[in-house]
Amino acid sequence: MATCRPRSALLAGVLAALVLATPAAAIGRPGVAALQVALRRHGLYGATVDGMLGPATKRAVRRFQQRAGLRPDGVVGPRTRRALGRFGRHAIGSRPLAAGSTGWDVAELQFLLAWHGFPSGAFDGQFAGHTDRALRRFQRWAGLRVDGVAGAAVYSALRRPLARSPIALAWPLHAALGERFGPRGDRFHAGVDLPAPLGTPVGAAASGRVVFIGWADGWGKLVAIEHPSGVRTLYAHLSQYAVRPGQSVSTGAIVGRIGATGDANGPHLHFEVHVRGAAIDPLTALP
Repeated sequence: MATCRPRSALLAGVLAALVLATPAAAIGRPGVAALQVALRRHGLYGATVDGMLGPATKRAVRRFQQRAGLRPDGVVGPRTRRALGRFGRHAIGSRPLAAGSTGWDVAELQFLLAWHGFPSGAFDGQFAGHTDRALRRFQRWAGLRVDGVAGAAVYSALRRPLARSPIALAWPLHAALGERFGPRGDRFHAGVDLPAPLGTPVGAAASGRVVFIGWADGWGKLVAIEHPSGVRTLYAHLSQYAVRPGQSVSTGAIVGRIGATGDANGPHLHFEVHVRGAAIDPLTALP
């Protein structure tokens, strides 16, 4: 006869499967990212929240254990988790999450949402406005009820493979690859950076229609192009525009020129690719 499992056990089972399904070598472990967030809050970890259990994370764990009077073995067991306080509690899947929640599981959720294309600002383990908006956008994208609550349905959707572009793209310019898609510090970089001299032409990555030209906070001068199959490409930090709103462009058509506008540290192109609103790693669509 079948037995009924408690809801918390069901959620934990869903997340155990999620962790197993997550390509750890590619995106890191959400639990390790949550550990890094907790250690950062204790002032012991200043490197990138990347979900990788590297030397910096292990050193921070041992230093925390020494400070807490525990055996400094680098193993994050129950005693170490308890010593971490509220940010060491609540493994993801053990409870529903909503605005006002804090803890380990919130940091895991933020990490997973970012990799699925919905960054929520800093990885800080606090479910506030940015996380609420990111979760609701993900729910809408995944065809779920948009209620701002992360429960079994959300965790199940986060088990799905990361979105990929249904169309091939061309490089917007020939340049060395700078910052990649992924964690950067305590936040998430949702595109790739292509450093190039000021004024270098930037080409459209595919044929489409220009849907936005203008200034955007952080992005500086920005061009956005809609392509078939729900794909949108964004070209940020430009110095000049070379297209107008509503214009149709072909692959390689000049859309603007390299600049350093907005929050840019030197001239480069910040290039993003969205699929139905989810930011994806542009390198997965480029030759």
